[in-house]
Amino acid sequence: MSISEQRRREVVDALRRGTVPQQGLDVLAVGLGRFESAVGEELGRIAAGQAVFKAVRGEYGAGKTFFSRWLAERAKRAGLATTEVQISENETPLHRLETVYRRLTEHLATAEFTPSALRPIVDSWFFALEEDVLAEGQVDEDELERRVGGLLEQRLAAVSRVAPSFAAALRAYRRASVAGDVAVAEGLMAWLGGQPHVGASVKRVAGIRGDLDHDGALGFLQGLLAVLRDSGHAGLLVVLDEVETLQRVRSDVRDKALNALRQLVDDVDSGRFPGLMLVITGTPAFFDGPQGMQRLAPLAQRLHVDFSSEPTFDNPRAVQIRLPGFDKDSLLELGSRVRDLYVQGSSHRDRLTDLVDDAYVADLARAVAGHFGDKVGVAPRIFVKKLVDVLDRVDQHASFDPRRDYSVRVSGRELTDAERATMPAPPPLASAESVDEIDLRL
Repeated sequence: MSISEQRRREVVDALRRGTVPQQGLDVLAVGLGRFESAVGEELGRIAAGQAVFKAVRGEYGAGKTFFSRWLAERAKRAGLATTEVQISENETPLHRLETVYRRLTEHLATAEFTPSALRPIVDSWFFALEEDVLAEGQVDEDELERRVGGLLEQRLAAVSRVAPSFAAALRAYRRASVAGDVAVAEGLMAWLGGQPHVGASVKRVAGIRGDLDHDGALGFLQGLLAVLRDSGHAGLLVVLDEVETLQRVRSDVRDKALNALRQLVDDVDSGRFPGLMLVITGTPAFFDGPQGMQRLAPLAQRLHVDFSSEPTFDNPRAVQIRLPGFDKDSLLELGSRVRDLYVQGSSHRDRLTDLVDDAYVADLARAVAGHFGDKVGVAPRIFVKKLVDVLDRVDQHASFDPRRDYSVRVSGRELTDAERATMPAPPPLASAESVDEIDLRL
């Protein structure tokens, strides 16, 4: 496993907290090899100016978030910008695309810039325009601004037809930046990112009014894709995570959200968003159940894939793919990779390798899975968190022996709702003929 020390620490720290790391996921990717070829082909299509839609299904614990971030790492290496949006009823409802767009820009990242990378991307776009002008020969400052403005108009011609306010805000942002008007420039950048409550005085500078609405959000996405393409990025990966939360909202809100998703799928298919890879993740219940995608027949038809055959022969190129989840062997492989990654940064490698050997990793995996009724697919997050805890103790205490000094306990307070729901119910109290037969442990 080849990974820098900084990334190794970031990965281990995330696992210690029980969260999915933001990067360095290739070293932990177990069972994703089957998708590598198809993902490479699809990223190549994005770079060629096409658009791709993908639905990822998997039970809780199957690794949907891990897959999304693994995909994002590969996308960044291919020159794409990436963003991940958590769909939720209150904070990011899917039927309000203006909110989805705002979250999209807030989490926008590239290989060079962390979220939010919107302003650096726009600035690099203007820099690229200047470079294109200067490549034609030396010009004075006034002529440079005039010709950059003309080139800007050419590049934004298509976007101006569908989102004229996006183009107007870019023009005004350029003028404010050149003039050194920081407040106006920042206000216009916020507006380009879909932020509400931008001051009216800032909007007047650009000749725009109001806030971004549902329909305008799609035009803004087109504008963002144009800027990304002209600033040297191959495209944009957008992940809409946890769309299964739509099953828990009011029926009218759910229907609006499903229709918004259908609109996005159709727009991707029609070529409206060249350079966009749109990925959604959800549980099988969302894709197949009566409270999910099946409520909207046109959407269900577009995303239907037959999963009745053996998972080994699934088609990774299909519009909908399924993650197989963890079994005992893949869970042990994951544990061994985490252990080996941890050992790389320790000065106590021999002790860690001896005390946390493959046999102990297997014992720990069985013990954790036992708390979930031996449902291995639910256990990965807690298993890895407990494993890092054991490694920390061995690394810090010379006399610590995990087989002797560590008991696996899983508290409901450290579990998510989905994990807690899978834990078996405690056995009922045995019947007793009298209170004297009840054993009280004091």
